[in-house]
Amino acid sequence: MKNILFVAILTGMVCPAFSQELYVNTEPASNMATNSVGVRLENQGYYNPEYKTRTTLEVMFGASKTLMIHGALYASDYYQHDQHFEGGGVYAKYRFLSIDSVQSHFRGAVFVKASAINNPMPNQEIGLEGDNSGFQTGVVFTRLIHKVAFSGTASCLHDYNNIGGYDIPATNARNAVGYTLSAGYLLLPRKYENYNQVNVNVYAELLGKSNPGYGQSYLDIAPAVQFIFDSFFRVDFSFRTPLYNDMVRTSANTYLVRLEYNLFNVFSKR
Repeated sequence: MKNILFVAILTGMVCPAFSQELYVNTEPASNMATNSVGVRLENQGYYNPEYKTRTTLEVMFGASKTLMIHGALYASDYYQHDQHFEGGGVYAKYRFLSIDSVQSHFRGAVFVKASAINNPMPNQEIGLEGDNSGFQTGVVFTRLIHKVAFSGTASCLHDYNNIGGYDIPATNARNAVGYTLSAGYLLLPRKYENYNQVNVNVYAELLGKSNPGYGQSYLDIAPAVQFIFDSFFRVDFSFRTPLYNDMVRTSANTYLVRLEYNLFNVFSKR
């Protein structure tokens, strides 16, 4: 019980300082706490000209202080009239760099993501979150300075034929480059007093992809607001819209609503 209480208090102390890097549309270089488990339920969608939604169930595990693993399942009506199970994906991130000081740090990590999806492929974008089967690998760096956090990623993606007999169209790229730049600011509380205080974070994220050799690219901006209750329950709201777009895709002009619940010290010895 003493260990559990210590972790809870420590989490409450750390969360107000570092919650501004819990980005809504991207992952930072930092990892969740060792032996912690998180569950996310996410809904996103768009209207053009019909209202379409996608639901994601994601489970996250802090395997160690340097390794974090995710597993996700997807369902949507993006490509048909009714909701159907689309497939799943896995994500792993390894933190190789950590330079820490009081209320600031600089961290670097490498990540890999893979998915197996059962959908037709009318889009030119390679999207592993329910649209395409494939893999992605990249690097992410995050810098925290007091109440402000900045993060950037660069990655490569490769597309495979989707399961269910859906082949990649000849006009679509099999390889892509992804890049993001995110900023987060801890708006509330102004002064930390205890871990029961509600944290309010605001974000601005730039999300882009390019298909080399095809003249297809986009860059979106995604403002977001986030609420963290009791240091373990999180609610995210975001909307992304293109700054420019030369690519056929479903990710343009989409909203995102996410609920996340975290359990700490789950597998440690009592």
